[in-house]
Amino acid sequence: MTSAQPAGPTATSAVTDSPLWRDPTRTVEERVEALLAAMTLREKVAQLGSRWAGNDMRHDETPDAPPADGPQAEPAEEGETFIVAPMQDVFAASGSVPLEEASRDGLGQLTRVYGSRPLTVAEGAAEVARQQRVVLAGNRLGIPALVHEECLTGFTTYGATVYPAAIAWAATFDPDLVEQMAAAIGRDMAAAGVHQGLSPVLDVVRDPRWGRVEETMGEDPHLVATVGSAYVRGLQSAGVVATLKHFAGYSASRGARNHGPVSMGRRELLEVILPPFETAVREGGARSVMNSYSDVDGVPAGADPWLLTDVLREAWGFEGTVVSDYWAVPFLASMHRVAPDVEGAGVAALRAGIDVELPDTSGFGGHLVGLVETGALDEALVDRAARRHLRHKVELGLLDPDWTPEGSVAGAEGLDLDAPGNRAIATALAERSVVLLDPGTALPLTGESRTTPSRVAVVGPCADDPRTHMGCYAFPNHVLPRYPGRGPGLEVSTMLDSLRAELPDSEVGYALGCAVEGEDTSGIAAAAALAAQADLTVAFVGDRAGLFGIGTSGEGCDAEDLRLPGAQPRLVEALLETGTPLVLVVVSGRPYALGQWAERVAGLVQAFMPGEEGGPAVAGVLSGRVQPSGHLPVQVPWGPGGQPRTYLQPPLGSAESSGISSLETRAAFPFGHGRSYTTFAVEDLRLSAAQVPSDGEVEVTCRVTNTGGRAGEEVLQLYVRDVVASVVRPVRQLLGFTRVPLEAGESSEVTFGLHTDRLAVVGRDLSRVVEPGLFEVFVGSSAEDLPCRAALEVTGTPRVVGHERRLTTPAACTPGRSAP
Repeated sequence: MTSAQPAGPTATSAVTDSPLWRDPTRTVEERVEALLAAMTLREKVAQLGSRWAGNDMRHDETPDAPPADGPQAEPAEEGETFIVAPMQDVFAASGSVPLEEASRDGLGQLTRVYGSRPLTVAEGAAEVARQQRVVLAGNRLGIPALVHEECLTGFTTYGATVYPAAIAWAATFDPDLVEQMAAAIGRDMAAAGVHQGLSPVLDVVRDPRWGRVEETMGEDPHLVATVGSAYVRGLQSAGVVATLKHFAGYSASRGARNHGPVSMGRRELLEVILPPFETAVREGGARSVMNSYSDVDGVPAGADPWLLTDVLREAWGFEGTVVSDYWAVPFLASMHRVAPDVEGAGVAALRAGIDVELPDTSGFGGHLVGLVETGALDEALVDRAARRHLRHKVELGLLDPDWTPEGSVAGAEGLDLDAPGNRAIATALAERSVVLLDPGTALPLTGESRTTPSRVAVVGPCADDPRTHMGCYAFPNHVLPRYPGRGPGLEVSTMLDSLRAELPDSEVGYALGCAVEGEDTSGIAAAAALAAQADLTVAFVGDRAGLFGIGTSGEGCDAEDLRLPGAQPRLVEALLETGTPLVLVVVSGRPYALGQWAERVAGLVQAFMPGEEGGPAVAGVLSGRVQPSGHLPVQVPWGPGGQPRTYLQPPLGSAESSGISSLETRAAFPFGHGRSYTTFAVEDLRLSAAQVPSDGEVEVTCRVTNTGGRAGEEVLQLYVRDVVASVVRPVRQLLGFTRVPLEAGESSEVTFGLHTDRLAVVGRDLSRVVEPGLFEVFVGSSAEDLPCRAALEVTGTPRVVGHERRLTTPAACTPGRSAP
């Protein structure tokens, strides 16, 4: 039986003499329930779907690369649509439907109106208003669609600020700055009429060969949880719904292959993968979650009621929406083959807990109406999903009586998407994210004790290409390759230009050497000749982000091993053979093996895709104008093989087990590592108690002193090791961190509040328990530079903890004072 529009006082507000669900004086729940009661079954089903009108628009410029979304995209001729090869059947069934037909009974979401073509703000706003007018005209109740866009490195649209990639946010170890960035992104999106942002990525890196490492916040669950929750708070402070992705297990695919199966038991999933999502839901207040493409132990996330309902909603109390990753619903039939067809895939996804299908409607189409009418599908499942999505629309003001399509984009008039305030945040993030791995003998290039080199040779594929600064979801890399006639829409200084500006008194020459990809070595001789005539060589090597094999980093750009791509290793070797001191700068989306060069170069810098302000930031670190303070969110391996591996290894998988395998397991630079142009001493570790009950808390205090000659910031890190446990535990694990700014000669005391909840392990029965026993507490500057340690004994009986447990470890710094 279908629902019909009721009559009577429940449908109309006496105050406004209009439908109750349009009355802003009523509670959100009252309005949602009134609207739901007024809708027919077909109208409710329509709220679960979406339409990507921009993905099938014809283009007037010939593309030079495959489309930005979808694997194995077919090249298109001028004027042709971009259709992803494996998705042709799905596209034919849903994506080719005109918006007017797709929204005949209403529509849940409009997909990437700004993010599909290079539109100006005015053009994008006009298109949003146009599409909303179509949606309103097509449905009886006049319910607008929610507009979503990508925002992994900023608002993914033409001319918008390109911030550093997420792996660079993590390298700052600065959640407050990330929150500021996300708030700026949210303000721009909200002004342009966008309601939901598809970010942040909370996948914990398990294998750095995976292409999407650049989109993550590293290999430690606590770091990912803390920085990711800050992003959520910032974006949602501007009224834009944040979307956590990819829930869950995507980053642990077998062999680091995109969409690959995940061979992981629930204990590891609960221990490593899920905590960032839980923290972002409980501490960050995230309002939406996107499912992972992958299956975990044979169960696709998009059809897993344990994950999407039992854990996410019943255990964590999540009340927002679950949206599908693009085409993840039909993938249940076409790729996972756990459903016979697209219709069956929609039923499986809806039952599991997916509420909205993106980017187009296929599995959540009109066939659901027939299934309900025949009794094959419970209408309560449709109501459940529609209720959650309508709640967003009420909360965002889309159902207020004064809402109009034109009014929704009124803030776009005169909007500068790359305003000076945005660029200032991008600059701060870029500068704080650059990791000085080793200053060597050459860095900084200027200063009182330095002789600035007269002749500098700049070489490498990342030296004169600003797109190498940007992630795969930055608009210049994600969409503009289709439009070779369009400029980047931004002013971006290359590494070469930035270094020339930084060293005005030096003669700076340039040679490419080789491309990012490919085996062409014909330019290496010229680069080596230039280097041989210089006082110093600076090589910029690394990645160029793209999608599905069109690039060396990004979605679908997975690596066989961790050697620098293409001919770049041969370029580095040729430069070293010249005898000219070499500073190596790695501009990349993943860590690459640097052990063979770590002791041979004159300086070593890691810059994780630092965004549009990356050139000046890196040049500033090289010169010494910028005091480096970034720390590694992923370890840099010594050798290219032996993967997967993270610092979260048990003794048998760590460097402590050296000699039992012929594979190299050590890191060239450990997780958390980062140097500065000053020095710090970490000492005087004190625990407020040597023993603590299993439901207690202890204060961990130490002193940090700037022992060098200039101001700087240290990233102080707290690690714990469970000496004997009921399950295998890592050698050590990060439980807290904080940035400590100090003037030269200044010291500060830092206190971490460590609750025993943070020591809990997921046991063999999958319950989380605090086990009595001995723990080692470490404080220092990286996972391997831990000068302070103490023993802590947890007493009493084992204590099972639930989802009310403490998720973070607060830190407090006393005001700085001069060292004695």
